[in-house]
This record gives sequence, structure tokens and C-alpha cells, in this order.
Amino acid sequence: MAEVTIYTTMLCPYCVRAKQLLTKKNVAFTEVDVSMDRARRFEMTVRAKGRQTVPQIFIGDTHVGGCDDLFALDRAGRLDPLLASA
Repeated sequence: MAEVTIYTTMLCPYCVRAKQLLTKKNVAFTEVDVSMDRARRFEMTVRAKGRQTVPQIFIGDTHVGGCDDLFALDRAGRLDPLLASA
């Protein structure tokens, strides 16, 4: 299974939804809380090519995007193969 990293903030409903989907699929992930950590937020922004909203989700080296992007991949049947191949 691919390494999954999700950048989040406290009290973000989209972060909660994204984590719930990953948990439902039994996907282990590394959560990076960028709420009060400027260095980690900068790291996220660089990795996400300028995107500053949370969550920002990475599967392996692939930038998935945010919560809506993750759910769209799942609806299209492309999330599970991405998780398996990365």
C-alpha cells in the first residue's frame, strides 16, 4: 500500500471527511497538522504547487489535492488503484 500524507488543520470538516474515507478503506496515513507550524505549512504549499487550503493529500509522490478531489477519485474508481500502485 502507498504512503499517504494528509496535511490538515484543527476543526477542518473537509480534513475530517478525507480522513474518514481513508480510514474506511483501511489506509494508514501520516497526518501533518499545519495549524500552528509555519514551516510545515510552507512545506505543504511547496509540495502542493502553491495550494494553501487544507486538506492537501499526497499518495506516494502524487498530489491528489483536497477532500473533493479525493472523493472524486474514489467515485471514478481510480483511488484504490492509485493506493495500490504508488
